[in-house]
Amino acid sequence: MQIVDRVVSLAHRRPTAYGGGMSATDRRRIIKIRDGRRSAGPDDIAVEEALEIVVDGKRVSTTMRTPGHDIELAIGWLASEGIIESVTDTERVRECFDCETDADGDPYTRRSIHVTTRTKPQVTPRLHATSSACGLCGDDLIALTLARGEAIPTGSEFDLESVLAFTPRMLSAQAHFATSGGLHAAALFAPNDEIVCVREDVGRHNAVDKVLGWARTHELTPLHGYAMQVSGRAAAEIVHKAVIAGVSLLCAVSAPTTMAVDLARAANMTLVGFTRGGGLNIYSAPERIIQH
Repeated sequence: MQIVDRVVSLAHRRPTAYGGGMSATDRRRIIKIRDGRRSAGPDDIAVEEALEIVVDGKRVSTTMRTPGHDIELAIGWLASEGIIESVTDTERVRECFDCETDADGDPYTRRSIHVTTRTKPQVTPRLHATSSACGLCGDDLIALTLARGEAIPTGSEFDLESVLAFTPRMLSAQAHFATSGGLHAAALFAPNDEIVCVREDVGRHNAVDKVLGWARTHELTPLHGYAMQVSGRAAAEIVHKAVIAGVSLLCAVSAPTTMAVDLARAANMTLVGFTRGGGLNIYSAPERIIQH
């Protein structure tokens, strides 16, 4: 078994060390029917593959994701789960590619992220993709989130016209959505409205973890004064991750859930939904959205 081992030092990293390096789409031959006419040809499909996250030698999670920015995904997930608080809690992160052979003799690559921590926390393995809110009621989730992250301080303001532009700006920055149509996205906007990070994935929560992992590797957290735009709906797990990272404004293209709204209000985070078509809904902390 051949292992390609890339060791990344987070304490002395360079921003360019966290590139994608793997294709987010692949081509498959399909049949298309348009206006009653049938044709055959190749089509770009969003890639979905397994990624293992290993902490101090123990496999703690296996998640289905789109390849690329896997270190950011792992760091973002570990922080959201409360396993680490910052990259300084890690000694090193290894990105491993194990070249193996399946039962039919065909080669495949098993990808994993190995994290060595300084504190050696007790971690309960989660060997499938799971929600941060799994098994918790609303009150429990709010208490857990606020125990891991502080309520968002007041003071940050966001211009309405800028917020309305977040969705089209995120869409134009997506590299693979137009070709595949099957990828969610998350985008991080700095206090000056500059878009500083965009990540895509088949899972909404994975895209968010990648963005927040990027922010942690660049030591930007807590993200007070920052806004994050996500595709799809805003479930409680997305709000949980944003609050832990200190995001002041979370915007979603679609609707939030009741638990998401309750959590955002308890954490004093501004939650916005239906950011499309020149309008939006504000569900919490509306004073941050200003109109001129």
